[in-house]
Amino acid sequence: MKTNPFTTVLIAFVALMLVVTGCNTPAKKTEATTEQVAAKPDMAAIKTEIQAIETEWANATTAKDIDKVMALYADDAVEMADDEPMAVGKAAIRQVLLKSMKARQSGTTVYYETMDVYGDGNVVTEVGKTTVKDASGKVVSAGKYMGIFEKRDGKFICIRDINNEDQKDK
Repeated sequence: MKTNPFTTVLIAFVALMLVVTGCNTPAKKTEATTEQVAAKPDMAAIKTEIQAIETEWANATTAKDIDKVMALYADDAVEMADDEPMAVGKAAIRQVLLKSMKARQSGTTVYYETMDVYGDGNVVTEVGKTTVKDASGKVVSAGKYMGIFEKRDGKFICIRDINNEDQKDK
């Protein structure tokens, strides 16, 4: 069988290209990557920690202890209370909370319930419910809130707080 010289040259050229291409393929890196994967925060533990803060907050609010409540806010916090202008900084927040405490009937008990938390472990957003009961245990007010907490000096402190009632008294 005779082969065409053109076919022989073509086969030789293709073979040469395969050899050249194979030799020029970059070597696969076998070195191990040292990329660190950030550990996910334990949101159940954070929820427990935030609920403890909210329980302390509720107790101080029930007792109308403005200083204990203010200790839970960062100096640069912002409060967005129901039917009030935005309060920026502790001095403004103090005035809003004092007004609220004065308006609340004597003998009422305040409860805050942390429903959910999410975030990166350093900044956490909380979603919760507020319940206020009179001395007989009857619910006199219910509402909801969102708080943003930031870990500063090893503990969570409130940097943003927004809250409102579910239904106003008529």
